Amino acid sequence: MRSQYPAINPHVTHTLATAGPHVLHIEECGNPQGIPVVFIHGGPGGGCQKSDRCFFNPEIYRIVLFDQRGCGRSTPHACLEANDTQGLVEDLEAIRNFLDIQHWLVFGGSWGSTLALVYAQTCPENVLGLIVRGIYLCRPQDIHWFYQAGASRVFPDYWRDFIAPVAEMEREDLLDAYYRKLTGENELERMAAAKAWSVWEGRCATLDPQPELVARFEGPRMALALARIEAHYFVNHCFLEPDQILANGHRLAGIPGYIIHGRYDMICPVDQALALSEVWPEATLEIIRNAGHASGEAGIIDALIRATDAMANRLSAHWTGSP
Repeated sequence: MRSQYPAINPHVTHTLATAGPHVLHIEECGNPQGIPVVFIHGGPGGGCQKSDRCFFNPEIYRIVLFDQRGCGRSTPHACLEANDTQGLVEDLEAIRNFLDIQHWLVFGGSWGSTLALVYAQTCPENVLGLIVRGIYLCRPQDIHWFYQAGASRVFPDYWRDFIAPVAEMEREDLLDAYYRKLTGENELERMAAAKAWSVWEGRCATLDPQPELVARFEGPRMALALARIEAHYFVNHCFLEPDQILANGHRLAGIPGYIIHGRYDMICPVDQALALSEVWPEATLEIIRNAGHASGEAGIIDALIRATDAMANRLSAHWTGSP
């Protein structure tokens, strides 16, 4: 079973002002002359982690990571102004042009898969290939499963803690109730809601319990950005048209890719990966039998590393060293 590549540090970092008040943090790792790949983190609002650099062979890839609007090291923190899906697609194009990259491999997990797919459908001519994990189609039923009814029956003990900050009379629409708390003026109530929201997600992300992952999700800075930005996107249907990703599946034609999904993913059930594979026949679908949702689970890591290595072999045959 494959493991991640050794830890590396960025050889250069950038800041890039985009729409509204947003300034993005960008870093580059690996081979400056290598095959460009952009890592798109989840959430929305999750930010990048050091381990995210290690899904790629640093001798072969020019690895680009960035924190999306309002999270990680991008500023302003937890900001909802001018924060929507189309804006993030525009940010990807702004980063690509800023770094003078003509085409790149696009890699994303969870919400990162959503954004990667929307980007590829918007700008297919700039995409060398796609590697997507933990597919999230952001349909109403996908949001309802995790934030109203579905996962609640698998994790009733965790669910009890998730709904605790919400008055019983408001629980018929938990997403709306949480959004009001997360955007309200009461700072203590806002932070309590953010932690409950984020911990619910962290607890459900893995097949086996990972207390260190839950502790990271519970950290105040991450929890506030993750909860506020996720709730903002979800109450707005992720700023997508109904069933947009599947309806636009034909726009992925000709793009090679890998779809990797944990069999026991309780945040994004596996039917979403299967539905995507049916409209994107060029992609290889791999369902990992002993994994949930998180990118750090052993079976998911193994599949992702095999995918990035396979894509490197495929692209290297035609790579000239020009971005």
